[in-house]
Order: sequence, then structure tokens, then C-alpha cells
Amino acid sequence: MTIPRRLDFPEGFLWGAATAAHQVEGHNFANSWWDWEAQPGRIRDGTRSHPGVDHWTHYEDDFALLASLGHTAHRLSIEWSRVFPAPDEVNHAALDHYRRVLETLRSYGMAPFVTLHHFSNPRWFEQRGSWRVDQIDAFLQFVETVVTEYRDLVRWWITINEPGVYANLGYVEGIHPPGERSLRSAWAALRHLMTAHRRAYALIHRLQPEAQVGISHHVAAYTPYSAHPTDRFIAWLHDRLLNHAILAGLDDPSLTTMAGRALLRPRRPATLDFIGINYYTRSEVRFAPNRPRTLFGDHVPGRQGPKTLFGWEVYPRGLRDVLLALRPYRLPVVITENGIAEESDTLRPRFLVDHLRAVHAAIRAGVDVRGYLHWTAFDNFEWAEGLQMRFGLVHVDFATGRRTPKPSAWLYARICRRNGLDPADWRAAQSGVFSAR
Repeated sequence: MTIPRRLDFPEGFLWGAATAAHQVEGHNFANSWWDWEAQPGRIRDGTRSHPGVDHWTHYEDDFALLASLGHTAHRLSIEWSRVFPAPDEVNHAALDHYRRVLETLRSYGMAPFVTLHHFSNPRWFEQRGSWRVDQIDAFLQFVETVVTEYRDLVRWWITINEPGVYANLGYVEGIHPPGERSLRSAWAALRHLMTAHRRAYALIHRLQPEAQVGISHHVAAYTPYSAHPTDRFIAWLHDRLLNHAILAGLDDPSLTTMAGRALLRPRRPATLDFIGINYYTRSEVRFAPNRPRTLFGDHVPGRQGPKTLFGWEVYPRGLRDVLLALRPYRLPVVITENGIAEESDTLRPRFLVDHLRAVHAAIRAGVDVRGYLHWTAFDNFEWAEGLQMRFGLVHVDFATGRRTPKPSAWLYARICRRNGLDPADWRAAQSGVFSAR
């Protein structure tokens, strides 16, 4: 497949990358993940998040590097446990640090996208029951403190990152903290997260009426494993429920509302100004009549494209398809995560070009996509996988801290600066020949 002509993106389109505090900062010793890492066997490769990338120390040089690569936006999160190391106790030194971070980011011409909850909780919040119990007021105290402090610097706010993934990995699969395996707890956590979003949305707009507030929602492409009618039906059902139920329930997190709105025509949630989309791969779905806990379906990695270190299929068409499915919501969309884990950076260049072609196709079809934030800027601590899963545009030597842009970073830099794709980008992705120009 070739790019027959240049593909220009809309004027003002935002280009950048995404990070999360616990995955890049280091020095986070007071949250749920630091305690989880200390338990033997929890992290696949036995590594820990500190020092890791040590972005807490090196953020100025890191932002200078990203700016030199043509980025005009950057997604980051603010670590809740730093700002509130104890209930009702504000760490003003942490607030001052994050102000310097955001001011530096803006000084390099990059628009901040700030995530308020990206998987990690303060230790005290976790010990009191985490999201399984109603501690929403504690989260709102954090939100009010942060938004009040940085509303002069931040326009784009993301309340919750991947609430469905958080509930599933922490309370169903048990591979993230708190490590439970309970559908009842998972549903309680998800309901509290969605309610927290709704209340945070109202709070942020009261403090900053011009703010743009959304969530980062994990989506996947779900296609039938075979042409059999049962596989086709269960793939459709999983697409509607797994990709749309959370969006449908943000205004009213009840099972009947979520399922009903997801299965029927979606409608625009009143508590979103934009939708953040995290897309990585496709699952082929086959009917599994004896598995009610998985909605009577088995998910199999797609069988056509190359595989990442996670075993995920590279399936660019799926990004176009999920974007087209968002048109009924009539909301702006930002790609808040899209990336690939690999060691050698041989797949990532073509991954970038193909997925950006999919984004462009969705824009041409009427989807209001405002920006693309690649996951991730730097090789980082990939949660339960540790340091082995390298998603970064920039290679990090974790022994020395040295940053080295990968070939894909230079390719992406050309795309960012041009605000579009060129046939030369495709040829470069195919040939593996890149340059800084």
C-alpha cells in the first residue's frame, strides 16, 4: 500500500506524545504502585519504576528534546500522592514543581493535556478501600487543588485514564493493584470512577469555564473470528458494550443505562467536551457459550498483521473504524494513546504512517479529530510488565539515563513539522532510512 499523494491534516492539528507520572517520573514512593512493585512476582521482569526514566529530574531536557522533534502538544499526568501525601495534607513543594513543569512545557510551544488519574492512587487512599468504596470527595479535593493551581496554564483536562481497564486489571484479572478477582468489586470501582468523572467535570467547569474536559477511553477493534452468525453477533455485542458502554454511562452509571445506550444509537454525553481515544489493536471474537463472565465470548489476537512484544496484532484499519463509530457522539476526538511495544524499532515507523493514514481517513469522513498523541514519548515503566516493553519514540538507557531518538522519532518529527503525510514518509518507513531533517 502506498500514499499516492500528500495527506494534509487540519490547520492547528496537535502533534505530540503521551506519558504518565508513575511510568516516567521516578521518585514516587507513596502510592499504590510503589507498594505493588515491592511484592515478589508482581512485575514480570522484576524491575521497579525508580529511578527508571527519572523525568522528575530531567523534565527540562526532555521537553527540549520533544520540541526539537516537532511536537506541539504533550500529555502528562499529575501524581496524586505527591500533591496529597496524606488526607487533607497539601504538599506545596510538589505543586510548585508541577507549575515549573507546565511552564516549561508551554515555553517550548507545547499544549499540555493533563491527566488527573492515571492508574495510581495515594497509599492512604488504597488502604481505605481504593475505588471499591466511595472516596470520591477525596479525589475531588485533589482535582480542585490542581485545577485552581494550574488553570492559567492548562486548557485540556483528562479526568480518568481508561476506567474500564483500571477496573478490569485491578479487580477482575488481579494483575494491577489492589489485585482482587471480584466482579462485584470491579463494578463498584467502575461506577465510582464514572461518578468521579461526572462530578469532576462539573467542578472543573465551575473553576475554569473555558476548560476542555474529557476522559481517555480504551477502545479496540472487535471483529468476528469466523463468518458464523454466532461469532458475528458476539463480536458486534462486545464492540457495543466494551467500546461504548462507558461513554454511555458517564452521565448515569447504571447497568441499564450503559447497556441500553450502548446497544442502541449512542448519544452525546453531557459531561464530555472531547473524547480521548487510546487504541492499540484488534481482537477476533468467537462465541463461548460456557463463559458468562466474559460475555460469552473469547478474544483471540488478530491473525493477519505483525505482532508486538505484547502479542498484539498491528491493525491500523481498526483505528479508522473506531473513530468512524464515534461520529454519533458529535464530539471532538483526540488520540490520547496509540503505540507499539518492540525492541528494535523496525515496526514502529510503518505503524506510525499506517495509523496516521487511518486517522486522516476518519477526518475526511467527518470525524472531528483534533490531535494525535503517540504512546509514548520515552521508553518507560510499563506497569506489570516492568521496563521490558519499549513503547518510546526515544530510547532510554535505564542504567545511564541517556536518551536517544529512535528512527521512528525522526520520521514522526518530519510528519509533525509538515502537518501531514508525504509519499516520502511511506518510502522511509519501508526502507528504514531516516534523518533528522
